[in-house]
Amino acid sequence: MKVVDIIQGDSPIILGQPHSGTYVPEHIHANLNDLGRQLLDTDWHVPKLYEGLLEGASIVRANFSRYVIDANRDPKGTNLYPGQNTTTLVPLSSFDGEPIWNKEPSAEDIQQRLNDYHRVYHQALEAEIARVKSKFGIAVLYDCHSIRSKIPFLFDDQLPDLNVGDNSGASCDPAFTSTLEKVCKNIESHSFVVNGRFKGGWTTRHYGQPQNGVHAIQMELAQRAYLASELPPFNYDVQKASGLRNVLRDILQEINTTIFRLLPENNNG
Repeated sequence: MKVVDIIQGDSPIILGQPHSGTYVPEHIHANLNDLGRQLLDTDWHVPKLYEGLLEGASIVRANFSRYVIDANRDPKGTNLYPGQNTTTLVPLSSFDGEPIWNKEPSAEDIQQRLNDYHRVYHQALEAEIARVKSKFGIAVLYDCHSIRSKIPFLFDDQLPDLNVGDNSGASCDPAFTSTLEKVCKNIESHSFVVNGRFKGGWTTRHYGQPQNGVHAIQMELAQRAYLASELPPFNYDVQKASGLRNVLRDILQEINTTIFRLLPENNNG
């Protein structure tokens, strides 16, 4: 199993997909308990949901499960949401706060997984960002996520359908966030929020350097918007997904238009 899939496109947009993988090596799988082996907190079917929405977009996709190691967490283990419940670099519990291991990983295990999985994913992402920026003078990392709509351990009430995060305005030019807000406000089929419970994970915060021409924004989707059920086997609902795909297509196309306005050659007065 390849750790990461990389599809190099011909666009300034890169779709990061850190949590849709389900691969768990046998020696790690053996240490998960029955709950852990269900991989409940996977970003189910995200690659299928985004497939073909924007011609030319690059894709960097982790194939390993977030239970192996979370590619969207600080490798130093820093909590991204101080004072709030969250999961760790290698999760010890599910999003419901339930233990997922029969034998928890040791410090040595975690370091090995950092080397074998987390680092490999981010080396691929860094290389693709550098390639795209070198070619276009700008790179936009659109980080694709999804999560169950109701998880009391992590947040109150039910999530909106679309949850946009730009690290409170720090990870991208405000024109990108405004573009997303404009699209979302013009649709009645799906609810949205900007910098609500999810402001962007480590990927968004680490790579988003708009002053250097690298912009990052996270889209966290509530899974009820495209799944038949948020319970195993997490089946993809074609009808629901079709409506959501239309929204996401509009968002990506508008981001693409915004990029053109921000390109250096179009800002010379």
